[in-house]
Amino acid sequence: MSNHSMRATLALALTMPLYVHAAVSAEEAARLKTSLTPLGAERAANKDSTIPAWDGGLTKAPAGYKPGDPRPDPFAADKPLFSIDAKNMDQHAAKLSDGVKALMKKYPDFRIDVYPTHRSAAAPQWVYDNTFKNATRAKLVDNGHGTENAYGGTPFPIPKDGAEVFQNHRLAWTGTNVQAPVRVWVVTADGRRALASGGVQTLRKPYYDPEGSIEKFDGYYQLGKFAVTEPGSKAGEAILAHDNLNAANPRGLWQYLVGQRRVRKAPSVAYDTPDSVTSGIGLFDEAFMLFGPIDKHQLKLVGKRELYIPYNNNRAASAKVADLVTPKTLNPGLVRWELHRVWEVEATLAEGKRHVVPKRKYYIDEDSWQIVLFDGWDAKGELWRTNYTLMLLAPDIPAVVGNMLWGGYDLQTGAYYLNMASNELPVQYKPVPTIPRSFFSAEELANEGTR
Repeated sequence: MSNHSMRATLALALTMPLYVHAAVSAEEAARLKTSLTPLGAERAANKDSTIPAWDGGLTKAPAGYKPGDPRPDPFAADKPLFSIDAKNMDQHAAKLSDGVKALMKKYPDFRIDVYPTHRSAAAPQWVYDNTFKNATRAKLVDNGHGTENAYGGTPFPIPKDGAEVFQNHRLAWTGTNVQAPVRVWVVTADGRRALASGGVQTLRKPYYDPEGSIEKFDGYYQLGKFAVTEPGSKAGEAILAHDNLNAANPRGLWQYLVGQRRVRKAPSVAYDTPDSVTSGIGLFDEAFMLFGPIDKHQLKLVGKRELYIPYNNNRAASAKVADLVTPKTLNPGLVRWELHRVWEVEATLAEGKRHVVPKRKYYIDEDSWQIVLFDGWDAKGELWRTNYTLMLLAPDIPAVVGNMLWGGYDLQTGAYYLNMASNELPVQYKPVPTIPRSFFSAEELANEGTR
């Protein structure tokens, strides 16, 4: 190797993040049973008790509840503590994301109603037990884009960098096998609401199979299928995804297109490709707050901060579509915001890579390890996009669910969307028995398309 090549290689190595640490010590892991919650959040209240201490979360469904029914709001009696809008946002700026502040500036009628904080996130005991084991055995691989030696719980409950936090999000507990009929609503800049897609979302998470084990686990942590049933122009289309913990193993993506009557591999369902499910308002790597690889960006763990975020939004999940999905923004009167501690991770474009959103800031709920908000800047450095999930409370699972009721705003065009919404549909994010892997095969997708 020439001296020039050696210098170039060394320079590249120095600019890349190094993921050399892995499992924490037994002494650090012991904090998961004392000062930290079983998933790694701070157990104590904040200094002024505006964020209460975690007391185990909400783990029991109300009497008479049947799986799949719309979940009632356990905090319906709460009243807003105060509201924040363009007039008083400067007083609360330290606890607002850039995207929320931009919405307030753009839309004078937009506000957030801040309610008492309820740390309702919870998981089954076996998830806590596995998290404790993962703390001292899990490690990053594939330059931070993959995980080894983890199973059935949060892999890095005491994270050291942004890559570990992102792996925690990918493997956040939201149930094992779930299914829900959903709709995707888009709103144009002139305030017109339209149904972009509707269908059935089915997820199986082998990583969280309570009958499985780390020895039997093959690395595919999530299998997902979205079968489109409406509108008529899209009915019959489908997307199938097999996601693996390690970037070195193939990620399976397929589409069934009615016009072609065939299943095709879909490598373009990733990164900054416009998301057809949202009529192109969103990007594919924004789906579910994070979908697919993010190796075009470098991740920096900024730290932890207190932030007003959407949370415990069961009321919004049961609202009529016309009441919730209003012109310009979601109806502020139906969206609940609370003060929570979040991890902040900054993603910046890696050298030699291309992406239409070169910079993003992500905010990850400390209690559930799910991305709740993130903002994106364009190549000119102008704030362009702000994305959200409303965080559905599902004590029957038990979990706080961020892979439903998520969406995004295009701050430059004025369009926005709400994805994975079960409003006015008979079933809401229903736990189901173990789904055979054959259901998630490309062959079965083809069979369904020809029936």
